[in-house]
Amino acid sequence: MSAFVWIAAGSLAAWLWLLCCQGFFWRTDIRLPARTDPDDWPSVCVVVPARDEAAVLPDSLPSLLAQDYPGRAEIFLVDDGSSDGTGDFARELASRHGGLPLTVDSPGEPPPGWTGKLWAVRHGIGLARARGPEYLLLTDADIAHAPDSLRELVAAARTGGFDAVSLMARLRVESLWERLVVPAFVYFFAQLYPFRRIGRKGSRTAAAAGGCVLLRADAAERARIPDAIRHAVIDDVALARAVKGGGGHIWLGLAERVDSVRPYPRLHDLWRMVSRSAYAQLRHNPLLLLGTVIGLALVYLVPPVALLAGLAAGSTATAALGGLAWLVMTGTYIPMLRYYGQPLRLAPLLPFTAFLYLLMTVDSAVQHYRGRGAAWKGRTYARPGAVVGEES
Repeated sequence: MSAFVWIAAGSLAAWLWLLCCQGFFWRTDIRLPARTDPDDWPSVCVVVPARDEAAVLPDSLPSLLAQDYPGRAEIFLVDDGSSDGTGDFARELASRHGGLPLTVDSPGEPPPGWTGKLWAVRHGIGLARARGPEYLLLTDADIAHAPDSLRELVAAARTGGFDAVSLMARLRVESLWERLVVPAFVYFFAQLYPFRRIGRKGSRTAAAAGGCVLLRADAAERARIPDAIRHAVIDDVALARAVKGGGGHIWLGLAERVDSVRPYPRLHDLWRMVSRSAYAQLRHNPLLLLGTVIGLALVYLVPPVALLAGLAAGSTATAALGGLAWLVMTGTYIPMLRYYGQPLRLAPLLPFTAFLYLLMTVDSAVQHYRGRGAAWKGRTYARPGAVVGEES
């Protein structure tokens, strides 16, 4: 057998292992677990870090103000040094829409050793603790919630005994590039952090979606959130690891009515979103980068290349192995496309999208070695030890 036949066979073996042994990551039925309304609804403080978010606040903040929550709830929006009037606009929206009480405050510039978002979160949690809440809802300024979102999260946390309940907000998929890249972003995330394993006690897998995390206040204090993860460029995976490492029970699933309203209309916008933190996810380790590039090539690029090369060269074995691997890959992507309401004809294009992610990851490393670090909204974070997850 030729070397390329063995490579194609290795790719097929990798896909069969992913299909059966990686926590059924490709399934999209992990939604909020069974829950019942508690007899007494605990108090909740909502913390919203916001930096230059005036453009998205009209589509997100009114949904928080309008939460139909039977207990006591209050919103703290922390204006993280915005230059577009985010804080004043938030006050105007609250005055116009009414609803839950809103406090807008600013922590000033973060001190050395803190990323801006987590410094804002720390300030918001500090304000919230004066109210003595049982739960904290950490949600981003671009996240829109259905009216019953908060009560459903609290009911799920109470019923399941979870210290953290997180929902992967449904990201926007309207432009061509969003359709190609966004469902794959969530698909790859679930492949790295299978949702079924996250919620299982005793499992070491830990992750959260930073846009929507309901966190018990005492669990946050035990895990020293956010001080323990103050270096994190993006906080979701770091937060989940800290809570789970402290003995907490966490859960992560796909949202049904929690949506991100942030647009990524151009490939450039999505490229920045991924590349700003991809190399930090690999702990700035060149060997991990090399392994990731080889792994992405073997798993995602070899199948279509093997099929086409096998057909061109008349190698039935190469074509068959490549075709089967591509078929399994396509089948595992279909549930995510259905979840996002996208045409299934996009499923065979996953190798192309994976190639884009490979280039984004390499570009992230190039930017790191050029000394640019992870940049977001006018700030650059170059700390080598940053732990990252989803975009802020």
